[in-house]
Amino acid sequence: MESETRALLPAMMEARDRFMELVDEIRPELHRYCARMTGSVFDGEDAVQDTLAKAYFALGQMLQPPNLRPWLFRIAHNTAMDFLKRYERQHVEPVAELPERAAPEDEGVDPLLVEAALAAFTELPPVQRSALILKDVLGQSLDETAATMETSVGAVKAALYRARTNIASTPRAPATQPPRLSEEKDAVLRRYVDFFNARDWDGLRDLLGAESRLDVVSRVQQRMADAGYCDRYAKYLETGTIRAEAGIVDGVPAIAMFAPASSTTPAYFIVLETEAGRISLVRDFRYVPYIARDASYSPAGATSRP
Repeated sequence: MESETRALLPAMMEARDRFMELVDEIRPELHRYCARMTGSVFDGEDAVQDTLAKAYFALGQMLQPPNLRPWLFRIAHNTAMDFLKRYERQHVEPVAELPERAAPEDEGVDPLLVEAALAAFTELPPVQRSALILKDVLGQSLDETAATMETSVGAVKAALYRARTNIASTPRAPATQPPRLSEEKDAVLRRYVDFFNARDWDGLRDLLGAESRLDVVSRVQQRMADAGYCDRYAKYLETGTIRAEAGIVDGVPAIAMFAPASSTTPAYFIVLETEAGRISLVRDFRYVPYIARDASYSPAGATSRP
């Protein structure tokens, strides 16, 4: 049985790789939607990964191939809605419900208003949030938005009206201080950065717990001891330059990676989980760099704006 299973692996890996190539151009848009729905680029990427896993499995059950882009967005929408049901966010000042009224004709919205108020998306009820992102951020038509949300055009218009009104009436949030890290996690984060920037791979290895794991997002999950992680970075840095910096990404302590090192904009992020002063998990987002475009990032100790 084991030999038969092993024989299947090359074909399965080839099919997965072909599927990932097929969806490659759509992934950044899926992430833009999911990140705004969940309120975090990291939760958004988890939702994208769930979406693609569901789609890959479902594709094998179909007799006819689907229209890929709208089909993936429907799956992403349902995945994000399920996420919000499981992890309902608590708001200090929830957005007030508006009185019921007939939905007006679609008049569009100022894109600058939407971009300036992205943090306010998490204050909207999920249906309003979804309609606003699909229509005003991603530029879907009313018909496309209704198909993605599996509802009527009239319901989309009503949700858009309420969402736009709520967004327009939500005051811009003041600058805030990032959450304070525990001394232990702050120390591990900064030591990782210092060791990486010094190319001290032995020091970096000493930070790893005995059972630490590696998640190279969208590529591989394995025991760190089997990964050759530091060796791979050392090899890459023979010809390239990367600089690490501790910071806060959408409220999550993370390491921003700048490539080349002289860049002032993060290329991607690394998130660490720690236990007893050692790293228990490394999540490296190097192969999904599009999340950096949607992230709210502040260097550690700086003031951030949602």
